[in-house]
Amino acid sequence: MTDPVDLAKVPGVIPYVDNHTGPRRLLTLEIPHLGHTVRAYAPIASIDGRQYIVSWGSVTFEIPADRNVHVSAHLHTNSGYEHTITPFASMVLVPHPAPIKLKAHFVPSHGPEGSLVPVP
Repeated sequence: MTDPVDLAKVPGVIPYVDNHTGPRRLLTLEIPHLGHTVRAYAPIASIDGRQYIVSWGSVTFEIPADRNVHVSAHLHTNSGYEHTITPFASMVLVPHPAPIKLKAHFVPSHGPEGSLVPVP
């Protein structure tokens, strides 16, 4: 039997930095831009309250596999318009050993609340 892979050493994976000694899994979060959003917004992902300024597209995190994990994504803006919204999406992942992929869906013209949808 081989030792488990240290996910924090996998290229391109953002390690889980808070105190956790249990098993971990991979979370891939996709934040697609909507054309105009590239100029007006900056994508931010949060894992258990720790924020990461990320690039558009996919980013992979190491997360705990044996407890709930709060995941959120939002689009930050400093555009300064009077009614500018900051789109966001949030969910709590339940304990599970398998990797998971989520895609953020935002429609800023319809309001700030988006969704995080599992991708098969």
